Amino acid sequence: NKVDPDICFQTDILPIFFFFFSMQGCHDASTHAEGYTFSNYEGIMKGIKANHPFQSEVYLSIRGNNPSMPRGQKLSELEVSYIKTWIKLGAANTSDCKTCDTVDFTYSGRIEPILNSWCLGCHNPNQSDGGYDFSTYAGVVDAINNNRLMGSIYQQNGFTAMPKDAAKMDDCSINAIQKWVDAGFPNN
Repeated sequence: NKVDPDICFQTDILPIFFFFFSMQGCHDASTHAEGYTFSNYEGIMKGIKANHPFQSEVYLSIRGNNPSMPRGQKLSELEVSYIKTWIKLGAANTSDCKTCDTVDFTYSGRIEPILNSWCLGCHNPNQSDGGYDFSTYAGVVDAINNNRLMGSIYQQNGFTAMPKDAAKMDDCSINAIQKWVDAGFPNN
């Protein structure tokens, strides 16, 4: 897999940090292990030296055969490459920098990958926060049928803001999920 030189922080980098590092008890907003919070740009930048991946504590801890982070698992080579390239390109806090796909709203092609990036860290078989497991289509449908999914994603009053302790997902991802829900959330 080749790394896209137009890496976007909001859609390419933040989901990696959020999924692998911002889970409860690690680098989330309330725990911030070793002083780092990886659920937002400012927190991530505490361990990044823009333009210099090999002077960036975060990059050094995720690379190689035996990385010290994340605990219990290893980032893919592509994920490490994305982070390295993003740092080399200046580690900018970019958003809405890719063309928003307004056509593909299939569950398997578009929605499931978004939920896997942003939600699966806390909503999985081992940790089903709020009682929802998003590792299956049925678990996602359960959140929709209980009127919890969209209010949480939009971070509306009366709902638990999701992703937890982080800024909202990018508008393109939210729009895709909303269109899929509006279409009757087909399992396609």
